[in-house]
Amino acid sequence: MTSQDTLPFTRPDIDDDTIAGVVEVLRSGWITTGPWCARFEQALSEYFGGRTVLAFASGTVTMEVALRLLGIGPGDEVITTPLSWVATSNVILTVGATPVFVDIDPTTRNIDAGRIEAAITPRTRAILPVHLAGLPADLDAIDAIAARHGLRVIEDAAQAIGSSWRGKRIGSFGDFASFSFHPNKNITSIEGGCLVLPPDADADLARRLRLQGVQRSGLDGMEVDVVGGKSNLTDVAARVGWGQLQRLEEFNARRRDLAQQYFAACDAIGLEARGVQLPPRDFTQTNWHMFQIVPPPQVQRAALMQALKERGITTGVHYPPIHLFRLYRARGFAPGDFPHAETVGASILTLPLFPAMRDSDVTRVTDTLDAVLRQFGL
Repeated sequence: MTSQDTLPFTRPDIDDDTIAGVVEVLRSGWITTGPWCARFEQALSEYFGGRTVLAFASGTVTMEVALRLLGIGPGDEVITTPLSWVATSNVILTVGATPVFVDIDPTTRNIDAGRIEAAITPRTRAILPVHLAGLPADLDAIDAIAARHGLRVIEDAAQAIGSSWRGKRIGSFGDFASFSFHPNKNITSIEGGCLVLPPDADADLARRLRLQGVQRSGLDGMEVDVVGGKSNLTDVAARVGWGQLQRLEEFNARRRDLAQQYFAACDAIGLEARGVQLPPRDFTQTNWHMFQIVPPPQVQRAALMQALKERGITTGVHYPPIHLFRLYRARGFAPGDFPHAETVGASILTLPLFPAMRDSDVTRVTDTLDAVLRQFGL
């Protein structure tokens, strides 16, 4: 098996115009935060309906900044899901607050909004839902709970650019929304992310938190009155992100088409009848960031991944349950705390899905999956 025969589970699509644009930025002499970052932020603001948008070096620090803007810290609690990339809860620990996990809905794999209210205490300050694989969490229920209890909502929309809720683009409404532009996302800036701010947020403070707390005035005036970090986006990265944003609708349309082909192929080989759980068949709200299956418990995921890898199919795991990592077990979490997240997290498998995939690649994946599952007795 050669590397050319191997199908990755994701791959960014960077066009020649973007590559040429990056060369121009490199030759301009201004490669850190500058005019292209401002242009990217403006384009993102337009995309999100005119809301204030700030670009950052990652989609992790965006959530941390949102927490800091709300003054959340030691003694506070933030409700979130145990089934996500660990960054979602790590940022809560970073600001000194306590993550409070709520189990998932096993069908959508998002936080179960019906369980949130029972987790609220006098120390609860915010809800941090995740739109896993681009499928929006139940924002109607979450926002209503937040309103009843005087809480804020920070959407971890890292995987959800281009997704929508009730016909409204994720990020174009609501409270805070955080997006990631990591290379495995629907658009990339190599590394990076953005934070969409609500009208009452202190955008100036967010900018200062992005760059060492520095506030400038005139040519030589500088003041620092808050501890900030170093999380500004470079113009090189912004030029990549801007080029990608121009193609977002094209990318997401192709992802939807590939997802439809996956469902047709999975139905043809009877995967659901063999105990394999497919993702929700949503073609109105999700951006199809990932196509994830959950094999039955008798199939060991590592063995399945290895068998597919040997046949040139690369898969991913998104994600192990956060509360079972050593860092969180040391804080009192244990197996059995969130059974739905544990069941899904132990088996969930991400199949290849990216815009440059060929139709024949979908057939190759499902035919290979079919053959391997038969070897496993399914």
